[in-house]
Amino acid sequence: MNALDLLRRLHQHRIHANRQLRAAAGTLNEDQLRQSFMIGQGSIWKSLTHMYAAEFVWLEACQGNERAITPGDLPGELPGSQRGTGGFAAFADLDTAWTQLDERWTTYLTDLAEAALGELVYRVSTSSGLGKRWGTPRSDILLHVCTHAHYTGAQTVNMIRTSGVSPLPDLMLISLSRAENRAHMSDVD
Repeated sequence: MNALDLLRRLHQHRIHANRQLRAAAGTLNEDQLRQSFMIGQGSIWKSLTHMYAAEFVWLEACQGNERAITPGDLPGELPGSQRGTGGFAAFADLDTAWTQLDERWTTYLTDLAEAALGELVYRVSTSSGLGKRWGTPRSDILLHVCTHAHYTGAQTVNMIRTSGVSPLPDLMLISLSRAENRAHMSDVD
């Protein structure tokens, strides 16, 4: 497996894990989605919209849009009722947008050439280093998107657990692999 194949596999896992998180979060009511927690982004809703936003802006940066933002990124951009929602009116809207974003990521990674991994990708920061233009190797961005999703996803699972969801979403790569390879499973005496 070469570096690009490994990155593609990590992104397959990210997409799978995010779908598991959204399926679990989709069983919650609005109060549970927005319940305040002292971890992550402060609620399940804010954590999910944060994850979506990160995946959106980094894909945009990889495709040349170094100033990409998602609705709700800038103060005063949205009416008061939608502030802190990531620009989405409802969970179903976020889920639909994320499914479309996953498809864009899959296409991007399928078409990506291994030689492009070492190229610098530029992004103007809207968070740490606000307003600074950073050049980062594409390979590091692709790794960051996955590790960010894994880290924030783990925090979100803990919030989901506290909200009473059972069973919890299974975000492990090995579980994805086993599901893909069920035909090779056998019982051991």
